[in-house]
Amino acid sequence: MNMYTNTETHAAATVSDPRWVAVVARDPEADGKFFYSVKTTGVYCRPSCAARPARPENVAFHLTAADAERAGFRPCKRCKPDQPPLGEQHAAKVAELCRLIESVDEAPSLEELANHAGLSTYHLHRVFKAVTGLTPKAYAAAHRARRVRAELVSSNTVTDAIYGAGFNSSGRFYEKSNQVLGMTPTNYRAGGSNTEIRFAIGECSLGAILVAQSDRGVCAISMGDDPDALARDLQDRFPRANLVGGNAEFEQLVAKVVGFIEAPGLGLDLPLDVRGTAFQQRVWQALREIPAGETASYAAIANRIGAPKAVRAVAQACAANALAVAIPCHRVVRNDGALSGYRWGVERKRALLDREANA
Repeated sequence: MNMYTNTETHAAATVSDPRWVAVVARDPEADGKFFYSVKTTGVYCRPSCAARPARPENVAFHLTAADAERAGFRPCKRCKPDQPPLGEQHAAKVAELCRLIESVDEAPSLEELANHAGLSTYHLHRVFKAVTGLTPKAYAAAHRARRVRAELVSSNTVTDAIYGAGFNSSGRFYEKSNQVLGMTPTNYRAGGSNTEIRFAIGECSLGAILVAQSDRGVCAISMGDDPDALARDLQDRFPRANLVGGNAEFEQLVAKVVGFIEAPGLGLDLPLDVRGTAFQQRVWQALREIPAGETASYAAIANRIGAPKAVRAVAQACAANALAVAIPCHRVVRNDGALSGYRWGVERKRALLDREANA
């Protein structure tokens, strides 16, 4: 076999390797799964490297960067394969900033966060939102909201709770209390007393459906087989709120939600009253970014919000979601694509996904 034949054979083997497709596409999803080296340049790269494509007869694949270096190749100066992927670097940097925000009473300014991260304010803002789904300001507000709720439950007085949550004046807190809690602090401590929540229960092809709305927006969408159980669950969530049956106008809102369930192609754009911890809000925002007809794994969502080890916590946040279909936790599946638990039943999850896939 002559040299020309050897070259042809090697090129054919490279092209037939599934990894070559990722190299040609410069697929960032393949980064970390393998590396490739180029004989003519003596360097090795990650699959997403933006360098000019190499000829397949000059390419070899390696499982790790160490394997490539043992074979005598040096890291590419462009894609820096000997360093963590850029996404991991951003996730680690944002996780550090999240810990900083959570450790201080007064939320750091965007400039302070940018200086701490060694990035420009524009780049920091873009990277932070890409990783967490929230801007730094929104993340700080969600974290403070969680602290306020916890303090209102455990503190002796509302004033103690305000200062315990890091507000340095009661006036500043009361300016934002409705935005943070959806009601006054006193009413929150009283289990939602004096807060009016309108609700109505309807029927759809997946069973009974309840939609509830506060002054801020839709605060509950739930499904089940027993309408009375749905009403009891709403009452348990807001034990002292004033629950008011919806009128004909409100029932149009229920009809809009039912319409979306029956025909997902219609879309669903509602003002939402979303209440949760800072972490839950990050997860729920990431869920809302999954397009209809597509799914994501719990691990993918954990990576997207910059918490790759928090897969179990992501699953718990999905289970805590009280806004079925509006926050589409039904679009989250296991790594192998199988359906896992769903607050409103796995069969409903399967039906929703089938309808979206065929919309």
